[in-house]
Amino acid sequence: QVQLVESGGGLVQPGGSLRLSCAASGFTFSSYAMAWYRQAPGKECELVAHITNLGGTTNYADSVKGRFTISRHNVKNTVYLQMNSLKPEDTAVYYCNTQYLSDSYRTPCGSWGQGTQVTVSS
Repeated sequence: QVQLVESGGGLVQPGGSLRLSCAASGFTFSSYAMAWYRQAPGKECELVAHITNLGGTTNYADSVKGRFTISRHNVKNTVYLQMNSLKPEDTAVYYCNTQYLSDSYRTPCGSWGQGTQVTVSS
């Protein structure tokens, strides 16, 4: 059974930093790409960052390029999202997702893990 457990969120001031973690289990972690999504109240589920199975290629939403970095540690079955220069518009619940679940019709926001709340406010 696939399990994705997000952690690391919290309340930070604009310009601050957070590092999110996602602990994965139930599949061969190193065989699948991973991604971070986020969803703010009243907004759609948004792809934030993506990383290939061995970490060789990363992609980011335009809104976070240059500020966020996705990485993974395959031995620990964990994917990270380092978030710097945070803005109020980054406020959302952040969810981890795996390519292993790509055939599912469920939304990547909230279907597999509880997510972690990131609030950027003064």
